Parts: sequence; C-alpha cells; structure tokens
Amino acid sequence: MANKSLNRVVLMGNLTRDPELKYIPSGTAVCTFGLATNRTWTTGTGETKEEVQFHRIVAWQKLAELCGKLLAKGRKVYLEGRLVYRSYTGKDGTQKQITEIIMNDFILFDDRYTKRIDENGQAAPAQSQGTEVDYNIDEDLESIDTNIEEVETPVPTKDEKKTDDKGDDDDIPF
Repeated sequence: MANKSLNRVVLMGNLTRDPELKYIPSGTAVCTFGLATNRTWTTGTGETKEEVQFHRIVAWQKLAELCGKLLAKGRKVYLEGRLVYRSYTGKDGTQKQITEIIMNDFILFDDRYTKRIDENGQAAPAQSQGTEVDYNIDEDLESIDTNIEEVETPVPTKDEKKTDDKGDDDDIPF
C-alpha cells in the first residue's frame, strides 16, 4: 500500500478573469485562468463570515483550446485536475514558488450557455443545465515537455512481486 498515491483536485467556483490561450514554441496550446472558491459560515455569535480562495488553473492541448472558446470571467465551472508545485526565477532574479492545478476535465454550470460542445468545437443539443466537456488530457500529455520534473515510483520486477495463496502471476492471461 505504500506505493499507492493520489493527487486529485476537485473545485467548483467562478472564473476571476478571462482565460489566456497561448501556444508554446512546439505548437502546443496552453490556457491559464483564475478560479475563486467561496466558503461561508456562521460564527458562535451569529455573525456570517465568508472566505475566498483563489486558484491558478492550467489546461493543455485540446482542453486548453476548449477553455479559450467556452470560458469567460464570471462563469461558474466545476473542474478536476492535479496539484503541481513549481519554482522559477522571476524577472527581478529572485526564486519564486507557484502552486497550480493542471486541469483534466471541466463542466460549465451557468444558464448563459445551453449547448453541449464536443471536443471538435461542434455544438450539440444540451442534455442538462450544465455543459459537460469530457476530455482525457492524460492521453495527450505524454508528448508535452512542461519542464516539470516528476518522480515516478519504480515498478517492482517479477521477482519482487508478492504472490498470494491463489497462485502465481504467470496464470493471468494478459
């Protein structure tokens, strides 16, 4: 169980600015935008408090192009992705840290948009109030060099694998 891990972020909030769609020198699309999430609670004295968190969202390839077409400031969106921490050198020469969410799926949740858009940008009749965009970014990310080092857990060899009482791994037909 020590080898298992999960890096998953699920957010629903409003865009704080219009998406910014750019293309890196290799021609790959990248889209960035801000998302605000709100939390409201009542204190023991009956006072209502609100807290706002701001998130930096990044989308790549076809998903980036969809974000550039569909999203706009103020739109409510549900999104899923993974959390990434990275550092860079700022224009003033200082080392800076940034936290981003690399998005891999999103659904629009407002009344201004009533058509479903497929990954080719074609409109289809809406099935619900939200507009679901079903796109698996993991298939396309294999070809992108994002200059972010990732540490992978080594896969155990056949000799290192533990077998149970039910038999050997060689009995599995795939």
